[in-house]
Amino acid sequence: MPSNAPTSAATALTSAATTAAPTAAKTPVTVLGLGAMGRALAAAFLRAGHPTTVWNRSPGRADELVAQGATEAATAADAVRASPLVVLIVLDHKAVTEVTAAIADDLPGRTLVNLTADTPDRARETAAWAADRGIDYLDGSVMVPVHVIGTPHALLFHAGPRDLFDRYADTLGALGGRIEYVGAEFGLAAAYDLALLDYFYASMSGLVHAFALAEAEGADPTAIAPFFDTISGIMPSIAAEMGSEVASGDYPGGGANLGMMAATVEHLVEVSEHRRLDTGVLHAIKSVADRALAAGRAKEGWTATVDVVRPADRS
Repeated sequence: MPSNAPTSAATALTSAATTAAPTAAKTPVTVLGLGAMGRALAAAFLRAGHPTTVWNRSPGRADELVAQGATEAATAADAVRASPLVVLIVLDHKAVTEVTAAIADDLPGRTLVNLTADTPDRARETAAWAADRGIDYLDGSVMVPVHVIGTPHALLFHAGPRDLFDRYADTLGALGGRIEYVGAEFGLAAAYDLALLDYFYASMSGLVHAFALAEAEGADPTAIAPFFDTISGIMPSIAAEMGSEVASGDYPGGGANLGMMAATVEHLVEVSEHRRLDTGVLHAIKSVADRALAAGRAKEGWTATVDVVRPADRS
């Protein structure tokens, strides 16, 4: 036997083992809709190694993705037939209905994940449309801007059958580090989306008003900006506490009850009116607080105002 036989044998065994255990193939994915978010989603799938087919209603959006390895389909139907997982992200519900009507015959046997932002009722409507045609369906929401997609910080919600989500969770994980399943009811992803955006836009409005108030009193907005981390830093624990209170119906006042905080709102209104700032948002806040106070809730916490926000005939 040649002197190098052991080495040659080891090399052969290593080669055979490598051949016998290939890297698992990545699930092919189709992305329908190549706006800024659609392009970001497709790029994330490509970076994760998924064969990715793309399509857009208007031409000229796929060139960069094709350069990265994507396949551009000539029609939506061609795109759907290329993959078992079809991700739809278009402008609005009208666009969803137009696109899905064109591909309805090609979707059975595949899973449609609709990430188009809209209302919970429209999510349920699309889910019912899919169920009537035997189409596997997940509804979802993207909670981050395009530059965060594919990073550990990207948050997306999904709703629908749990087994369907589990089947594609690893593939959807290419889109970010926080791919959350929120429940079987199809409207839940949109409900989570709108609840977070409700908080976001109210907060942004409050921040703009805060800067205007500071400026009106002679303070430099850029100088005061760093101190807002005192407020934002405590909000996660406050949100968790208030969520528990809303669920339980118990609203302890503690060291800062509604009566005390409503007095601060009065001061904000007074200063804003004095400086001729818009007070629409503040008056809306004051109106909710005043109605809770009139109902005798002054010693409870601010969370007690939820009973004013809720419909009066809530069962």
